[in-house]
Amino acid sequence: MLVLPDHGSNPQYTYKAMDIRMPDQIVDLSANINPHGPPAVLKKIWKDLLDEIITYPDPHSAALRRSIARKEEIEAEAILIGNGGAELIHLIGRWLSHSNVLIIHPTFSEYEKACQINDCTIHHFILKENDWDLDVNQLKATLPKMDAVFICNPTNPTGVLYSASKLEEIIIEANNKNCYVIVDEAFYDFPLEEVTIAPLVKKYTNLMVLRSMTKMFSIPGIRLGFLMAGETVVKELETYQVHWSVNGIAQKVGETLLEEKDFIRHTQCMVKREREKLFAFFDECQFDYSPSQTNFYLLRDPELNGQTELFRFLLENGIVSRHTLNFKGLDGRWLRFAVKGEKEHEKLMDALTEWKSRP
Repeated sequence: MLVLPDHGSNPQYTYKAMDIRMPDQIVDLSANINPHGPPAVLKKIWKDLLDEIITYPDPHSAALRRSIARKEEIEAEAILIGNGGAELIHLIGRWLSHSNVLIIHPTFSEYEKACQINDCTIHHFILKENDWDLDVNQLKATLPKMDAVFICNPTNPTGVLYSASKLEEIIIEANNKNCYVIVDEAFYDFPLEEVTIAPLVKKYTNLMVLRSMTKMFSIPGIRLGFLMAGETVVKELETYQVHWSVNGIAQKVGETLLEEKDFIRHTQCMVKREREKLFAFFDECQFDYSPSQTNFYLLRDPELNGQTELFRFLLENGIVSRHTLNFKGLDGRWLRFAVKGEKEHEKLMDALTEWKSRP
């Protein structure tokens, strides 16, 4: 039985699972990380960060919390710093133990994992393919039976972005039904038009907003994310967190990266430009793709049902995409690709052109 990795990156495991020899040169489009790499400022301060390894880190990440609070214009007590977004998702899962949880699919698989291991009863709200629009009225009808709902915005893996007004309508209805809403904004800073509902945590006590600093700043090895919510929720989640969960280097890096506005803007413009070029090519070659507004998208050859054959062909040609076999509502009918740079996209387009020209 074919068992592929649950996440992108680490392409050696994908090649092993597919029983394909890994080429010496590959283009890894499976992980949604900023192709620019970390901001240059990290290299400048890296030696200074070594001082952080000889002392225990602040268990409350107080300085970083204050910096985020100033940027987001909320109270520091409404923020919880985590060892990446994954830790925060699992803290929420533990906090929701034995609850009724609704997950909007297709989406990041970690929500379901975190809830499963904490004996939650999981319900699925599956969006329709091609536009993946969120029917608010249909969703609202399910909320009376739920204790919490997970929404990813922009959605992973489709890249579809929902308006703040649409999300607030859901939050209001959920609040009336004593239901929590967890909105994962891990990729909110990639679209040119940033859509965030972070200010609403001051207004609605049932709202939690997740952020990751891993993706935009290309620091997956450091592990850093944060959560914004009402102070009571933050305090309760904090009781489940391991002491010194966030290391001192990560805390200092976070404070520095919050100031990198030009880096973010440059990335946003590059992603939009490269995405539009790719989509024009896909239209010309008659590939289907998701209406993404961020740094990744879904792609498929409409002549195929499952995309395993295309997935294998690309791997053999040194192009690594992300399968969708473990995304409910997709079930392998699409492949997910990250937006990278011009050279990587030239290789992808060459491979797809060859695919389409086969006899």
